[in-house]
Amino acid sequence: MHLYNLTLQSASATPQAIVGNFSGARQQEIIVSHGTRLELLRPDLQTGKLSTVIATDVFGSIRSLATFRLTGGTKDYAIVGSDSGRIVILDYDPRTSSFVKVHQETFGKSGARRIVPGQYLATDPKGRAVMIGALEKAKLVYILNRDAAANLTISSPLEAHKNAAIIHHIVGLDVGFENPIFAALEVDYTESDQDPTGEAFNNASKVLTYYELDLGLNHVVRKWSEPTDPRANLLVQVPGGQLASSDRFDGPSGVLVCAEDHIIYRHMNATQHRIPIPRRRHPLEDTDRGLIITSAVMHKMKGAFFFLLQSEEGDLYKVTIEHENEDVKAVKIKYFDTVPIASSLCILKSGFLYVASEFGNQQLYQFQKLGDDDNEPEYSSTDYPSYGMADSTQPLPRAYFHPRPLENLALADETESLNPIIDAKVLNLLPNSDTPQIFTANGRGARSTFRTLRHGLDVEETVSSDLPGIPNAVWTTKIKEDDMYDSYIILSFVNGTLVLSIGENIEEVQDSGFLSSAPTLAVQQIGADALLQVHPQGIRHILADRTVNEWRAPAGKTIVAATTNKRQVVVALSSAEIAYFELDLQGQLNEFQDRKAMGSRVLALSVGEVPEGRQRTAYLAVGCEDQTVRIISLDPDNTLEAISLQYVPSPATSICIAEMLDASIDRTSPTMFVNIGLQTGVLMRTVLDPVQGRLVDSRQRFLGTRPVRLIKVQTQGQPAILALSSRTWLNYTHQNLMHFTPLIFETLDYAWSFSAELCPEGLIGITGSVLRIFQIPKLGTKLKQDSIPLSYTPRKMLVHPVNSHFYVIEADYRVLGDDAAAQKVQELRSAGKRIDEEMLNLPPDQFGRAKAPAGTWASCIRVIDAIEGKTVAVVPLDNNEAAFSLAVVPFEARQNELLLVVGTAQETFLAPRSCKSGFLRTYKFLEDGVSIELLHKTETDDVPLSLMAFQGRLVAGIGKALRIYDIGKKKLLRKVENKTFAAAIVTLNTQGSRILVGDMQDSISFAVYKAPENRLLVFADDTQPRWITCSTMVDYTTVAAADRFGNVFVNRLDIKVSDQVDDDPTGAGILHEKGILMGAPHKTSLLAHFHVGDLVTSIHKTSMVAGGRDVLVYTGLHGTIGILVPLVSKEDVDFISTLEQHIRTEQTSLVGRDHLSWRGYYVPVKGVVDGDLCESFARLPVAKQQGIAGELDRTVGEVLKKLEQLRVTASGY
Repeated sequence: MHLYNLTLQSASATPQAIVGNFSGARQQEIIVSHGTRLELLRPDLQTGKLSTVIATDVFGSIRSLATFRLTGGTKDYAIVGSDSGRIVILDYDPRTSSFVKVHQETFGKSGARRIVPGQYLATDPKGRAVMIGALEKAKLVYILNRDAAANLTISSPLEAHKNAAIIHHIVGLDVGFENPIFAALEVDYTESDQDPTGEAFNNASKVLTYYELDLGLNHVVRKWSEPTDPRANLLVQVPGGQLASSDRFDGPSGVLVCAEDHIIYRHMNATQHRIPIPRRRHPLEDTDRGLIITSAVMHKMKGAFFFLLQSEEGDLYKVTIEHENEDVKAVKIKYFDTVPIASSLCILKSGFLYVASEFGNQQLYQFQKLGDDDNEPEYSSTDYPSYGMADSTQPLPRAYFHPRPLENLALADETESLNPIIDAKVLNLLPNSDTPQIFTANGRGARSTFRTLRHGLDVEETVSSDLPGIPNAVWTTKIKEDDMYDSYIILSFVNGTLVLSIGENIEEVQDSGFLSSAPTLAVQQIGADALLQVHPQGIRHILADRTVNEWRAPAGKTIVAATTNKRQVVVALSSAEIAYFELDLQGQLNEFQDRKAMGSRVLALSVGEVPEGRQRTAYLAVGCEDQTVRIISLDPDNTLEAISLQYVPSPATSICIAEMLDASIDRTSPTMFVNIGLQTGVLMRTVLDPVQGRLVDSRQRFLGTRPVRLIKVQTQGQPAILALSSRTWLNYTHQNLMHFTPLIFETLDYAWSFSAELCPEGLIGITGSVLRIFQIPKLGTKLKQDSIPLSYTPRKMLVHPVNSHFYVIEADYRVLGDDAAAQKVQELRSAGKRIDEEMLNLPPDQFGRAKAPAGTWASCIRVIDAIEGKTVAVVPLDNNEAAFSLAVVPFEARQNELLLVVGTAQETFLAPRSCKSGFLRTYKFLEDGVSIELLHKTETDDVPLSLMAFQGRLVAGIGKALRIYDIGKKKLLRKVENKTFAAAIVTLNTQGSRILVGDMQDSISFAVYKAPENRLLVFADDTQPRWITCSTMVDYTTVAAADRFGNVFVNRLDIKVSDQVDDDPTGAGILHEKGILMGAPHKTSLLAHFHVGDLVTSIHKTSMVAGGRDVLVYTGLHGTIGILVPLVSKEDVDFISTLEQHIRTEQTSLVGRDHLSWRGYYVPVKGVVDGDLCESFARLPVAKQQGIAGELDRTVGEVLKKLEQLRVTASGY
């Protein structure tokens, strides 16, 4: 088996984000890490929208990111710590729009190891050195400088190791231009290791250590080390150092140590200041729970600075330090606003705050004010004895605040993120859709969503208006060449033409000069200030003074097709002749003396736009009834001479010549494409050689069931092509590469560009008798997401086999359910406590829910109508039960009536996993599945993590036991069980009497149910243990599964063993066979293995294209959606795997990771080709592309065509 891995949607989780002037321009950009991918974002200061400048796969795990700028420099570099055992410095090159590796220094082994640096990065604020640290022991310091040519140089590493020390955080101190100092939070575990009682572990102290880099002696020394709060988790740099221009100090220097419930200011030989972290006064909160700071950002302004710290509940606090030179007078903290919990916060000088959310969508906020003049309570270190340090072992009195909606910040933009995908289903449910949709359960807590993902671009409709009849075409036109916006809308009907003016209102115009009594074939603003109308009887040239020059078609002949540009007009007559007109310098339209006889009826014509500074375009494309497309010269030397001819599979209905940039063909200048729409719904795209006029590199794509109509439009100032068939497609350039994506919109009969004041880059189209004006807000996206909010974190979901409703189980740990919360509030009220109603009624999707003690759960079952996009029913679970699994089962004992079985557990603890009692809740469907009613509950002895229908019964994985249940009147009846599994059963799949069991720690086992003897027997398992997350059967003997470490693998059972087991009626043969390697008597063989770099949460075997081959679709926790495509022919396998080997050698990873060892992280890659790497062929330099193509005995075009064909035929993307 050979598979081709393609990522359809890259991971959107954002573990790190940094801000800086990476392009060298006077504008800040944000670099975000998506785990295995780097993306450069640029905010638009006018609109406040974020746009992606470049996104690139690094084929390695990014562990840390830091911004770095040399002293006196104007450009920032990005330093990356990864699992490659190397420190990498990247520079963004705006000319080529790519990241360039400036330095790559090796210091250790690859892989995310405890003692290999890469986990932490800290830079000196003055740009002289960087420290890279590991989780344990190792810290290296590199000195960064310039050489004579002003290029960045890097020194050999200097060690700052400390044995037996666990490092919690590292930060660079701001000490001005004195020797650079780095601060580290460390715990020494020497004594804890040697003390069996655990006493030393409990008393281990956490120390704040300063490491000084002595630039004169070129080595690192431990300068200062003091114990600090044992619950400290984060360090924040405080500004310091003297200003060069005056004696004033920027700040007091030192660090803020963020600990549980407190923030402490620390510096060498300076007074400590301690302040409490304000918390919410929620009536339901667990008062024993501490509060920690999870992310922080410091922002310097002229003569001032402040910190924004975020707690684990999402509340932002503003911290300020009052100081006189280097002496701290007070540290103050106050509540600022509440935003989603972030993994990174970035403040931009232009007044924006970027919140890289831990889960869910990423936000960009704009500062409205800095919270100085509000009446929020402010807590200062001067309010407490000895600045809060009178007794550092005792907590300070708790400080409280009242959360409120945003005041200081306003949401400017939100970037959709699928992170985390917890479960997914791939189905074609929506009406009028020929491709499947992906339904995902995303998010955590109250910000969770159920999303419908459809392949295509989102469309924003601005106008929809009914017309008096059904038009067959629509155009818009300016009146003068230099007008900013369009002035007229022209609608062509079967027997006439309607002209509308665009202004405050859209109204009919009588004196436009257009012939209204005949249908229109083409409209063009021609020359400087004239208009042109082509109708079946002739051509009207309407001059600026409204005089009309008319060219009449010869007697007995009519015009059947026309094409125009700013200076040229070509019409095809019913006699299969072509007449050519050109605008002279006086603005007169002159016909060329000869007409060209084509020999076959002309169906379609197209000329390109006139190039800048030229009189004419040199080529005309003509599609004829005899299934040919001909390129005809319009050059004065050989006007109307045929240059080349191409046969097409069916007659052309539309042709469009357009110059578009595609960096995979030509990086520097646009390529001239001839797009040919055929009657069969196929689009052919060929490249027109601009010198010789030949058609080369032809590619085909099926668009829909209707003949294709092509229209040239503009998107974001770039030429694009709309292709209208049974779906509407847009062909456009984004980030210098060509994209071809359907629009999620009603089928259009005709369309054109539309530009008006309110909609400068819009499109206008007709659907039947409705006129629609719309725009495409976001290019470059492949999937449109429609969200439905959920109450708690989704756990699993399934779809009803008949009515297409989704059933989602949701559960949140350490959260009170609505009923339990109401009951507790009632108890507090009856005890005479005052309840703050405002706190109780805070919207959970913004502020989250109050945290409850361990072992508390809130859970519900939700019924969703995905077609309507709404929740139709919610069934909350009582008794502190949480739902973990569900299945729809047709029970044979009840005449195959469909019942919903939900596996729940009461008072569950996660580590170690335990519960008071497990239950199987059986529900009956009511009102055609819209609501559910509880039939009965069956108690179990462990958590039911997996359920599945099996031969008219229920098969359940309850803890380590596999059981089959049948339905009874008062509960489910246990029929048979097998208790031989290692840890816990998490996945179940079945075909026939075979059950595939996925164990949490012990891979996939093959079991069989032998009905005559009522036995469940395991007859085959895997040779190696794997932590399974999901699995699906590929066929009767083959299983595809994924584990917790980001690997996807395919295992197959020997067909002889499979037949032998099936032929054994009682299972006695299996029972008496000897087990191999302390397991089952037979082992499966590994067919394919691949590391995708994301924890895979679901895997499905399905077809993504109507009539296409089956592929494996997988989704990852970080928001990845990918497919594994089976390669059918040996020729494909050889070609693709050879291409992969060549690219591996030509294109090294941005973080210095070896591609082969990355894709074979835990087990060597087997039988899978990395399609993401192969697709980077399009971005390679031309010389490398030609070299690789030469090795493969192909042209560059053929390689690109093959890669595109593989992607399109398998996924349709």
